[in-house]
Amino acid sequence: MEQTLFEKYGGFSTISRIVMALYERLLDDDDVGPYFDDVDMPKLMDHQTKFVSALMGGPASFSDAHIERAHQHLIVRDADFDRLKELVDATLSDFNLQRVDIDTVLKSFEDRRSLLVRPQNVD
Repeated sequence: MEQTLFEKYGGFSTISRIVMALYERLLDDDDVGPYFDDVDMPKLMDHQTKFVSALMGGPASFSDAHIERAHQHLIVRDADFDRLKELVDATLSDFNLQRVDIDTVLKSFEDRRSLLVRPQNVD
């Protein structure tokens, strides 16, 4: 049986540290930081740890409907989603994930772009 990325990189313990480091970057970022104003960060980081764990083959799972519902109140632009992916890439690199594994995680994020980014009406 092939080892999942979740197992390969140390499970919830490592994923939790990755998510904490990622949110330090996100909150400091001028473009995406404002999305997290007035957010219950401990709750969000718990959910994100489970979400990233699921992306890496861990035991947690999130349906597309759950992800879409959690973001429906936001107006997420493509540029902001791209910035998120850049910050995820940098964070995973800091944790010495192999490039092929980072690309796998980034593809999983990209596969969910349409759940967060919706076409905007232009007046």
